Amino acid sequence: MHTIELTCDDALDSAVRSVWDRLAADGLPSQARHPHPTNRPHLTLAVCDRLPPDAPAALAGAFSGLPVPARLGPLLLFSGRARVLAWGVVPDARLLAVHAQVWQMLAGSCGGNPLHAPGRWLPHVTLARNLDAAARARAVALLDGLAEATGAFTGARSYDGTHRTILSLAGRG
Repeated sequence: MHTIELTCDDALDSAVRSVWDRLAADGLPSQARHPHPTNRPHLTLAVCDRLPPDAPAALAGAFSGLPVPARLGPLLLFSGRARVLAWGVVPDARLLAVHAQVWQMLAGSCGGNPLHAPGRWLPHVTLARNLDAAARARAVALLDGLAEATGAFTGARSYDGTHRTILSLAGRG
């Protein structure tokens, strides 16, 4: 599995990490507990079974408009197998354009996850995974009243889940 992701500027990265730390300090699941050096706050644009060999060159145009302003707003809960708590990204026209360009450049060549496709995508930054019902309730109570965070997406990268490596695609990926 390969992802195409946008990475956060320092202000947004710090805001997300502070929420990760709050969850962890309360004994809740948190991305702060994910020790791999590639772990950092990010926004996933696409997930591919395999990354086409020409992807870095093909995607360059999609990322030429970085940085893209970012606003993190509501908390989101996803109930699938990973049971994710996330900070919703309020998309603006520029972010939606980058997302659409990535999908257009990939043109179905990577067997992407349809949940990330334009029109179905719910942009978010993951805060925690594998929360049972009790942990979800505690996390939502702990983060009740969480203020919006603003910043920018300043870099792009691809994460190779098999080899656990990063390929920088733009900026500080």
